[in-house]
Amino acid sequence: MPDSPEPEIAPAVPAAREATSAAPPDPETAREWLQTMTLIRRFEERAGEMYARAKVGGFLHLAIGEEATIVGSARALRTNDYLISTYRSHGNALVRGTPPENVMAELFGRVDGCSGGRGGSMHMFDLERRFMGGYGIVGGNLPIAAGIALASDYLGEEDVTLCMFGDGASNQGTFGETLNLAALWRLPVVFMVTNNQFGMGTALQRHSAVTDLQRKGESLGVPGVRCDGMDVLDTHAVVADALARVREERRPVLVEAVTYRFRGHSMADPEEYRSKEEVAQWRERDPIPAFGALLEREGIINAQQRAAIDDRARAQVDAAVAFAEASPFPPPESLYDDVYVLGDQVQGWYSVRTSEPPDGAPPPEQAGTDEISRQITTALQADGDV
Repeated sequence: MPDSPEPEIAPAVPAAREATSAAPPDPETAREWLQTMTLIRRFEERAGEMYARAKVGGFLHLAIGEEATIVGSARALRTNDYLISTYRSHGNALVRGTPPENVMAELFGRVDGCSGGRGGSMHMFDLERRFMGGYGIVGGNLPIAAGIALASDYLGEEDVTLCMFGDGASNQGTFGETLNLAALWRLPVVFMVTNNQFGMGTALQRHSAVTDLQRKGESLGVPGVRCDGMDVLDTHAVVADALARVREERRPVLVEAVTYRFRGHSMADPEEYRSKEEVAQWRERDPIPAFGALLEREGIINAQQRAAIDDRARAQVDAAVAFAEASPFPPPESLYDDVYVLGDQVQGWYSVRTSEPPDGAPPPEQAGTDEISRQITTALQADGDV
């Protein structure tokens, strides 16, 4: 067989635009965007520190470097629109208004976490603010987003769903299946691929035959556009236009946000697949100092106000850590809360009334909890850190 041609390799760092086509918003809004981006950065940095101190269990995926993509897209949403994210979701919860205290408590596995301490880093959720969660399965949020959009359409509401996923998820079967169905049924959803150049540790040109990700939905009936994900203004302008098109035309749109994560895929990532020089190049386009400098040039803030914004973010994160430390762990007897089973495999709550406990078994609310609670309590008491 003849050798396959090498895929075209995208430039390591796309050239920055000389001037964004979007003007800054009003001063109050501009300052809020910078404050939120800074909060996300400081929160993520502290989350990494807490993970290193074994305060956070499981996996931890940080979005340091992607703040412009997160804030620019979310600020284009209406309050009643829906946002659904990936496992890199701390910033998405914060930008939708979930208090930092509850996000940090979730990382710590405490009862005051936004998911009751049961979801951890990858499963943030805040229904009140229509943040429909982070999801641990790559591409697993895509069909859920279509379902949310279908519900909005069925109810005759104008709400639009913004579904964020990574470049690696664009190779999953759920990507093609969901975009096809969304186009066929004309569902009000904006699919946003956060192209941070790597699917875990695999570079874009090595995992996708099509590296121009905005075009991956064209054959499925979903037009695409691209934004500079390192520029909060450009991201906001492009996503706002996409949301308006979807709301008016009742058809999905794919947005590619070209961005970069400054940290590894997760805290366990040795980052052997990229050079320090490449990361340094991208850091020159850090979206937070770039936006802050722009606001200074426009006379919206001064250097002292920028420093105050950073001080405030650090104080918020300090308070969030203190809150999480003080929050208790879920009690052992709550082990089966919100767990639904069919049959008698597990003595817990039952998903339907017709699924009854075996004859002679204790009621569902008592089943199996005494011995399990005793064992868990004993184990917790044996751990000096608890």
